[in-house]
Amino acid sequence: MKKLRWGILGCGKIARKLARAIGGSQTGTVVAAGSRTKEGAQAFAAEFRVPHAHGSYAELLANPEVEVVYIATPHPWHAEWAIRAAEAGKHLLCEKPMTMNAADTERVIAAARAYDVFLLEAFMYRCHPQTAVWVKLLREGAIGELKAIQSSFSFRAPFDPKNRLFNKGVGGGGILDVGGYPMSLARLAAGTALGQPTAEPLSLHGEGFIGPTGVDEYASALVKFPNDIIAELCCGVHLERGQTARLFGTEGFLEIPDPFFCKGEVHLWKPGVQKPHIFPNPEPKADLYSFEVELVAQHLATRQAPAPAMMWEDSLNQARALDKWRAAVGL
Repeated sequence: MKKLRWGILGCGKIARKLARAIGGSQTGTVVAAGSRTKEGAQAFAAEFRVPHAHGSYAELLANPEVEVVYIATPHPWHAEWAIRAAEAGKHLLCEKPMTMNAADTERVIAAARAYDVFLLEAFMYRCHPQTAVWVKLLREGAIGELKAIQSSFSFRAPFDPKNRLFNKGVGGGGILDVGGYPMSLARLAAGTALGQPTAEPLSLHGEGFIGPTGVDEYASALVKFPNDIIAELCCGVHLERGQTARLFGTEGFLEIPDPFFCKGEVHLWKPGVQKPHIFPNPEPKADLYSFEVELVAQHLATRQAPAPAMMWEDSLNQARALDKWRAAVGL
């Protein structure tokens, strides 16, 4: 089987995770790395035995060996380089958030459509079989009608104004960095309960703390979806609140102890029962990022991976929801 030839644009921490996942996959191989400096690209290429090291992102896009590009730059540069990659005829896996706002996300999707390339926003948990487990349970009515959602992704990083998490200029802050996880989970859960891929907020009320560097260090949102489904969402980069997901229905609730890194199980609690029914994780030891890599290869011809992975309309509506959340907290 001919393997897809990947180029990695941006050589930071998340790029290393994808390089390992691609290297261990059945369908792909990394043939090029592009950084802002030749030295950075060469160091990355040496670490992962990548044959081509490019000292600029444009050089990587000009490499005819590259078929698929993984966009791993800081958030504010996703839109520009995703669009330029599409114009170069390269298929795309773009790290989340796809862009800084809905307007730019719309531009990226338009470029993918115009140049007929694959595009997927890299929410890795959406591609993992553990997510498929709880989606199936919701769809089958295991908890009756879904009525409430609680989800959080919030951690406490040491305050450092030079760290990208606290740097407004590179898209720092909780909502853009990790708020997309609980928001995308809530949209998926509500949509599944309503018999559709995702659901969109009817209303959103948000509060957050804007720190001295101008980013949201932690934030919460109260979101109402159709059919009176209420979601309580939390995120943060300077407050430890963990990673959680609970889906409450009229006949019980689902608890997902590790919803985003997918190393746990799915627990189904029923009224009056002292212990939950446990649904094992289908792939607890697999590389978390390997599933999105394989989905790119499997669905390249159709240009989108199917739900619960992030389809194009899903990514656009996700960006709109995050825009509303950021505006609600004063950003």
